[in-house]
Amino acid sequence: MSVRELIVLGTASQVPTRYRNHNGYFLRWDQEGFLFDPGEGTQRQMLLAGVSAAGLTRLCLTHFHGDHCLGVPGVIQRLSLDRVAHPVTAHYPRSGREYFARLRHACAFHEVADLREEPVDSDGPVATGRFGTLEARRLDHSIESIGYRLTEPDGRRFDARKLAEFGVHGPAVRRLQADGELVVDGRLVRLSDVSEPRPGQRFAFVMDTRLCDAVFDLADGADLLVIEATFLSADADLAREYGHLTARQAAQVADRCGVRRLVLTHFSQRYRDLSAFRDEAAEVFDGDLVVAEDLARIPVPRRR
Repeated sequence: MSVRELIVLGTASQVPTRYRNHNGYFLRWDQEGFLFDPGEGTQRQMLLAGVSAAGLTRLCLTHFHGDHCLGVPGVIQRLSLDRVAHPVTAHYPRSGREYFARLRHACAFHEVADLREEPVDSDGPVATGRFGTLEARRLDHSIESIGYRLTEPDGRRFDARKLAEFGVHGPAVRRLQADGELVVDGRLVRLSDVSEPRPGQRFAFVMDTRLCDAVFDLADGADLLVIEATFLSADADLAREYGHLTARQAAQVADRCGVRRLVLTHFSQRYRDLSAFRDEAAEVFDGDLVVAEDLARIPVPRRR
């Protein structure tokens, strides 16, 4: 059975705390596994969360600050240690290619995994497959940083009652889906007669950035938006200076973009109690709001 869920491996920014590991987010999307921004300690968090290296198909880095990439060496070496048989593709800003090379070869190990690097150097699609389309957008941080958006193509949902009414069954259903129309017992049956539109699901991942157009482009219509909320509004000057968002700003993005489930994360170590993040965001966004916790499992909302 297909499963679509986010497994939070860490929620801390800059440095881990007693209660929060460095960043790390594993998106299980049917048969695909996207690992976003593995910070220090990610390999151990994967073990605690029950996430196997064999489930990883794509590694996606937003930028090369340590809290978003210091876990890369361990994860890459684990791919070889576990002899993961399928290719794993790594996406990251091309400007950080030298950093990725250092992380990949940080120490001696026997590399047997098939890790394929596909650096990102422009806005737009970076990968397509059964999962849909993975896109990237440049954000506004102190160094080059990109956000990601995963979009499933729109499809159609068959109505079993109407299929029976029109006498369409078995292999004919597949032919109707492929051709758009079919003659059954002398009657023309169109795909629209027995099905209804099924919007594709959307996932967006926005880390270190100030507010910019790209943030809204990525979040537009997302079923699940994972977004940094490093600071509270009382520290908005710090957020602006260091290239980050506040909880209120993240909630404003979700509200404006029609996000169905909002996940706040990447909290500064200056905050011990995260309840204020929920309170601040809830003043703006009245939808499904999650303040991420380490090792939480957050399902992608059911289809509309």
